[in-house]
Amino acid sequence: MNLTLEESTQLCSLMADESRLRLMLLLEVHELSVAELTEITGLAQSRVSTHLSRLKRAGLVQDKRIGAAALYSATANGGSAQTLWEMLRAQIDDGQARLDRERAEEAVRARKHGQTWAESVAGRMELHYSPGRTWEATARAVIGLLEFGDVLDLACGDGVLAELIAGHARSVACVDISSTVISAAQKRLAPYTNVRFYEADMHALPLGDASFDYIFAMHALSYSKNPQKMLNEAARLLRKNGRLVVATLNAHQHEEAMRAYDHVNLGLSSDHLRRMLKTAGLEVEQCGVTSREPRPPYFEVVTALARKR
Repeated sequence: MNLTLEESTQLCSLMADESRLRLMLLLEVHELSVAELTEITGLAQSRVSTHLSRLKRAGLVQDKRIGAAALYSATANGGSAQTLWEMLRAQIDDGQARLDRERAEEAVRARKHGQTWAESVAGRMELHYSPGRTWEATARAVIGLLEFGDVLDLACGDGVLAELIAGHARSVACVDISSTVISAAQKRLAPYTNVRFYEADMHALPLGDASFDYIFAMHALSYSKNPQKMLNEAARLLRKNGRLVVATLNAHQHEEAMRAYDHVNLGLSSDHLRRMLKTAGLEVEQCGVTSREPRPPYFEVVTALARKR
């Protein structure tokens, strides 16, 4: 797209303001109100409103009404402004922006009125960011090449993983402690007759020994206060030569993010996870850091594959 000198000057002026950049960084991750943005950034409410109005005119921000309030979010329809923003965004790595992000996560958590993060997004979990969910794109690409027997999905959430594998398994058991997310999973997986659901504690399941060929614990350990007990329970439920697949956050120090997503620990190092798998009586086939997120706070994901001999 060709721009006149005047249009180019206006575009550069739009991006030449630190406060507007801070708002854009927040709104590309969360839907936030003017009041929340004011609290997070410490900017005057009038300034926040003025900046949002200008960003909205440029096509970079949109709003929607929720009752009497308006929630703002970034949009991808900004034309030349969008192109310039994406160029700038790729280069930004700033301490103030990281602090804003942590404050935003706290504000979103406070908005949920007693619901856990999983309950607040149940039924649309795949549309929302949460730490470490980089496994999902890879899983979608390769899952169709595999055949499973009887599968257990620990801390299944609203059934995203179970939906991927149900067509390639003899049976799938979905376990979660929240009735809200189990209900959402039941709706998502209604077309599948080989899926059953358990509202239960993943540390002590009402299931028989040696019942499963595969057990998936995709970020389940983040919600465990006793990871060793959970892994011991998984080992009990595996058949001979059955496999446990684990993905969890690497050890980190981001306590605000932990609380925002209702995690109960600060991740596990690969060495620690390996030792716990061995303690559970499993043979570790692989265990290590497999990905690092490209945006602050740069969470790393540890994945492990272990077999019951």
